Amino acid sequence: MKGARVQRREVLLSGLSGSLLALIGGGVSVARAAQAPYAGKFDENTVAGLAKALADKPFQPQSKVLPASLEKIGYDQYRSIRFNPAQALWRNDGLPFQAQFFHRGFFFRDRVDMYQVEGGVASPVVYKPSQFTFQGVAAPKENDLGYAGFRLHGPINNPDYFDEIAAFLGASYFRAVAKGQAYGLSARGLALKTGGAQEEFPVFRAFWLERPAKGAKRIVVHALMDSPSVAGAYRFTITPGTETVFDASARLFPRVALDQVGVAPLTSMFQFDSNDRVGIDDYRPAVHDSDGLALINGHGEQIWRPLSNPSVVQESGFQDTNPRGFGLMQRKRAFADYADSEAHYEKRPSLWIEPQGEWGDGAVHLFEMPTADEFHDNIVAFWRPKQPLAAGQEHRFDYRMHWCDQHNWKPELATVTRTRIGGLTFGENAGKARLVVIDFDGGRLDALGADAKVKADVSASKGKVANVTVHPNPGAGGWRLGFELLPGSERSIELRAVIGDDKGPLSETWLYRWTL
Repeated sequence: MKGARVQRREVLLSGLSGSLLALIGGGVSVARAAQAPYAGKFDENTVAGLAKALADKPFQPQSKVLPASLEKIGYDQYRSIRFNPAQALWRNDGLPFQAQFFHRGFFFRDRVDMYQVEGGVASPVVYKPSQFTFQGVAAPKENDLGYAGFRLHGPINNPDYFDEIAAFLGASYFRAVAKGQAYGLSARGLALKTGGAQEEFPVFRAFWLERPAKGAKRIVVHALMDSPSVAGAYRFTITPGTETVFDASARLFPRVALDQVGVAPLTSMFQFDSNDRVGIDDYRPAVHDSDGLALINGHGEQIWRPLSNPSVVQESGFQDTNPRGFGLMQRKRAFADYADSEAHYEKRPSLWIEPQGEWGDGAVHLFEMPTADEFHDNIVAFWRPKQPLAAGQEHRFDYRMHWCDQHNWKPELATVTRTRIGGLTFGENAGKARLVVIDFDGGRLDALGADAKVKADVSASKGKVANVTVHPNPGAGGWRLGFELLPGSERSIELRAVIGDDKGPLSETWLYRWTL
């Protein structure tokens, strides 16, 4: 058990979901970076020019062959290969950021070339075996292997210590933390054909790190992405703190029309919580990196969709025009919510995506996949444009990523703090209904007296809703909404609930897909 948790935290969350693990070694990768002029003069359009040049040519897979000493190593052997912190980029320069690098091996076979940019000139960061320590693995003799990825360090928790604040490793995956957090969910550059039999995983094939000035509060990272269907240029301005912010810009150059594309994709894990504990025999009250999908649509409606661990793969689409934001959030922040002294799920970050500019028509898509354990990511969310991204054109998406505890949107609205679902054991519908209990807290709701005229609007796409109640919850604070769901013979029902008064809504909108 302990070893499995370490593997997920240090490997899967370093850039590989369970579905990607099955693909590694299958041939989807990128062309050798040395074929393109990466070093030399560098400006804001350099990487975009490289991406367009790649897209104008057929995709070229990269060889995944490694030196014999690395070709068949396992997880524990790979973990023993460690970068020497004394050789970190900018280590001795008195700068607010440092970069360390991951070695190739195990699942991370793709070569990723690294460059630093200073004074408008990009120069390569040269790989050397002497930068790493090898325990139980023979050090390679080759001096041109390149890296698998990198991680950034900075004094985010203590001014005298450089903590790891972000890591880019595996395909186009990356992760980050804010002050006081531990790694949890991951982000990706792009999702392609998610949920299909032939999901495609674009790869970051090269990075350029802009040398930060002394006293700088942020660092800029450029990335070149490639895959059989698309090439892309990314720019991330990373500002760590109590909320770590990525200002992201994606410039995409499709080789073919992209009709199953996911922009700003997020990947997380949900095994169980009080809304979904069927078949769970575990001392912990909940196990997840994220407990819900939050949205603010183009009309300004704030929505909360609790996550579930379904028996079969399910996809939900939330159609919208010019969305204001979406994200996978971890709302429960107390140790008692999880009671896990090793995993500390209460410290996992939420990630809120804030589009910059107009994204047009499309939908936020949510994929929930079955998982029997906490070691495999089973949740994916992203934005999918309504119209396919045409081949031979540039498509740009700018967005801000908030790695945070919570992100405050509409302070006047109460938010959902708990969703509980269980069998009904009393009343006329005992044994026939499911009892749904939703707790709300915050906003205007907090100032209302117990005798306030609060109304609940509850609806179901199928089945019947009965015995709706809404009342103050003195035990936990806030207000509680309860209702009975009589599904009859239905196996899947869409539920919606919101509470309000004569002045308008008092809460965000709760959405849920109940399944048998």
